[in-house]
Amino acid sequence: MDPAALAKLLDQDAWALLNALPPYEEKLAMVLSERLRAKGFDPDVVALVLTQSRLRAKAEPKFGPFADGMLFTPAGLEQATRLVVAARHAQRYLAAGIDRVADLTCGIGADSMAFAGVGLRVLATDIDEATAAVATVNLRAFPEAVVRHADGLSLDFEAEGYTSGSGGIYADPARRTSSGKRIFDPKAYAPALDEVWALRSRVPAVGIKVGPGIPHEGLPSDCEAQWVSVDGDVVEAGLWFGPLAPDGHGRTALLLRTHDGQTAGRTFRSDGVDSLPGATGPESVSDTTGLGGYLYEPDGAVIRAGLVADAARALGGRLLDPTIAYITSDLGPEAADGGTPDISLATGYRILDTMPFGLKRLRSYLRERDVGRLTIKKRGTAVTPEQLRGQLGLKGSAEATIVLTRVAGAQHVLIVDPLDRPATDRPTPPPAAEME
Repeated sequence: MDPAALAKLLDQDAWALLNALPPYEEKLAMVLSERLRAKGFDPDVVALVLTQSRLRAKAEPKFGPFADGMLFTPAGLEQATRLVVAARHAQRYLAAGIDRVADLTCGIGADSMAFAGVGLRVLATDIDEATAAVATVNLRAFPEAVVRHADGLSLDFEAEGYTSGSGGIYADPARRTSSGKRIFDPKAYAPALDEVWALRSRVPAVGIKVGPGIPHEGLPSDCEAQWVSVDGDVVEAGLWFGPLAPDGHGRTALLLRTHDGQTAGRTFRSDGVDSLPGATGPESVSDTTGLGGYLYEPDGAVIRAGLVADAARALGGRLLDPTIAYITSDLGPEAADGGTPDISLATGYRILDTMPFGLKRLRSYLRERDVGRLTIKKRGTAVTPEQLRGQLGLKGSAEATIVLTRVAGAQHVLIVDPLDRPATDRPTPPPAAEME
């Protein structure tokens, strides 16, 4: 968004029009545009307010009702932190005794809103003039927040008061090109990642949001690297230095789950044991007799953090294969995990049957059971679910879930039942004589 377009959007009449629009519906957008133009509204203004209406609708999963009073840019919304995660960021600074935060790459202001919302004094900067202006609009309700159009790395942290024990900095470097292509190399971030974490020599309390695909190799040894998932969706990773990592260094996973409108979180960290269950030694899975009664697929944040082996131990299980992030256990989720039911380390399945992978054999197996609706999960196999579904040609009325994976190096099919399915909807396990 260029400054001229933003000025038009912030005109009193245009702002009133934006806030008076009905909930955005793509199929009605053209009709609404024509209607507004027929009423005499400037076509440019109509286009701007409809774009913002569309972006507000898209932003609702991240910002909830706050989205209805905000402005967005497409790139800013794409990178913006979800408020439930930004609130966790803010709590880190509060718990560390920080009372002021410099948000060096504020974007549209999502994290700054969370910082200011808990009473922290915020200096938000962005190198792009229009983006800084959008952040100013979004932070208008917070007198604790000041927005500057500036390069955050050029701040005089000593003069601004951020080098004392009560000051901290936060950065969310841009990870997309101007065309929207995702950047995976941390050195190509804007600003480059090593330039940001170098600031910890001047300001002890440093927090940096990075992409969840960041490699473990090369991460500083003096930080807590935390991967975050929201309702099973991995959304980010964060690097936390100094007092912002009170529980020590290393890799952790934060699992946030929403239930009845409330979000609760669980932090999972390594238990310090080096060996991988199921990978070597007497616990090695040598054949399908090593399968337990349950299959667990660890949360994506646990996988990204490299904590699958730790999750296997927490679930009382072992790996299906040394190179596959699937866990098998003889224990049900309540007995194995012992935590809050809606905040678990993994998605669980009851294993009903298993067989070596073979198209003809699988087709026959499913047709005998009248399966017509099939959920296909895969890991560690080149089979394409869409292609396989077409090859199976199923037409029955029953529903099933299968997992294509390796067990001790060999391709297998696991017929499973999701543990979160209501008991009345669960299929009847095959008779013992039919088990492969």
